[in-house]
Amino acid sequence: MPTAPAATAVTPAAESEEALVARAHGIHQRVITLDTHADINTVNFMEDNNYTSDLDTQVNLPKMIEGGLDVAWFIVYTGQGPLTAEGYAAAEANAIDKFDAIHRLAEQFAPDTIEMAYTSEDVRRIDAAGKKVAMIGVENAYPMALDIENVRRYQERGARYVSLAHNGHSQFADSNTGESDGVWLHNGLSELGRQAIVELNRWGVMIDLSHPSKAANMQTLELTRAPVIASHSSARALNNVSRNLDDEELLAIRDNGGVVQATAFRSYLNSAKHSANVAAMNALRASIAQEAGFTLLDAAAVRTLNDAERTVYNEGLARVNALAAPRVASEVNAIAPPVDVADFVNHIDYMVGLIGIEHVGISSDFDGGGGIEGWNDASETFNVTLELVRRGYSEEQIALLWSGNLLRVLDDVQRIAAEIQAEA
Repeated sequence: MPTAPAATAVTPAAESEEALVARAHGIHQRVITLDTHADINTVNFMEDNNYTSDLDTQVNLPKMIEGGLDVAWFIVYTGQGPLTAEGYAAAEANAIDKFDAIHRLAEQFAPDTIEMAYTSEDVRRIDAAGKKVAMIGVENAYPMALDIENVRRYQERGARYVSLAHNGHSQFADSNTGESDGVWLHNGLSELGRQAIVELNRWGVMIDLSHPSKAANMQTLELTRAPVIASHSSARALNNVSRNLDDEELLAIRDNGGVVQATAFRSYLNSAKHSANVAAMNALRASIAQEAGFTLLDAAAVRTLNDAERTVYNEGLARVNALAAPRVASEVNAIAPPVDVADFVNHIDYMVGLIGIEHVGISSDFDGGGGIEGWNDASETFNVTLELVRRGYSEEQIALLWSGNLLRVLDDVQRIAAEIQAEA
C-alpha cells in the first residue's frame, strides 16, 4: 500500500511521547483546521437553542473551541425525493431553511465568535481575528429544480460547493446508489446536469463528487474547466463501498487539480471492523435487556409506536445503555475494536501515496453519520493531527491536509469563474 513520505526534521522515534504530543499541539494551534462536511438540523439554529451552547451535537461552538476546529462547512442537505413540482417545492423550502439557519448563527446569534466566509482570504482573515469560520456546502442539487439560474442564486446565498446528487438519482445526475440495484436514470449526467457544470464553473462554486455515480463523476471531470472536490469520500481500494472513490476516479481528480476529503465515517473506512464492533455491542445490549426483561425493537418497530409508547421505550433503552456503558471497553472493544483515527489516517496515507499530498484533505460527516473512536465530535479534532504527526507528516504537509489544499481549489475555482465571466 502506498504510504505518505515522512518529512519531519525530527522523527517521532527520536522523541519522547510527551515531546511528540507537545509538538503536535503546537502544529494543531498554528495550522487552520477545516472540516468540509458537518450536517445540521435547523431546530438547533433558533434563538433559544443554538450552537453557542454545547448541545448534544457533534459540532457546535464550544466543541469547536475545545478541539481547535477552525472552519466548519455547514451543509444544506436535502434527501432525494420525487422529480415532480411538489417534490421540488418541498426540497427548495428545506434548502432555504438551512441556508437561513447558518446565516442566523453567524450573523445574529454569535457574530463575535463565528463569521461567514466566502473566499480563502475570508478564512484567513477571520481565523487571524480569533474567530471560528462558517462556510456552506450544498449536498444534493435537487432543490434547484429545473431552473439553472438557481446555481447563481445559491452562490449568492453563500454556497461554495454543490453535489449534483445524493442517495438517489436527481434531475442532474445518477447517484452512487445505482450500484445496489443496477438501475440508472441518466447513465451519468443528464443534459441539465451538463448545464449545471457550466454554471457552477461560471459562478465559482466547487463541484462535489462525493455522492454521484462513477459515470457521472468521470463525465463531470471531462466537462469542468475548474478543479473539483470530493467533500467526504475515502479510498475504495481500502474499503469497497460505493461511497468511496476508486483509483481511476482518484487519479482523474489529481489530474484535474482537485482534492479528495477523506471522511471519518466508520462503515466507509473499514466495513468489516465496524460490523464486528456493532455485532458485539448489540450482543451486550441484548444480554442486558433480557436480564432486565426489556424488549429491544428495530427501527421499523419503533416507528410504529405512538408518542406515549415511544417515551416509555426510550426510557427503557436509556437504562439498558447506561448499564452497558461501563462494560463496553472490556466486553465489546477488547473483542471487536471500533473503527478509529488510525483507520481514518490509513485512507489519508493511501490517497497521499497514490495521488500526492496536494490532493488530499479531511472531513468528518459529523451529525450526518460520521464519527470514529478518537474523533467522535469536534472537541476531539486534535487527535487527527496527533496521528498525522505520529506517522511522520510535517507541519507543512499537515497544513495542506487540513485546509491548504481545499482553499487552493476554492481559489482556482473562483479565479476560473472570473475568467469565464470576463470572456462573456
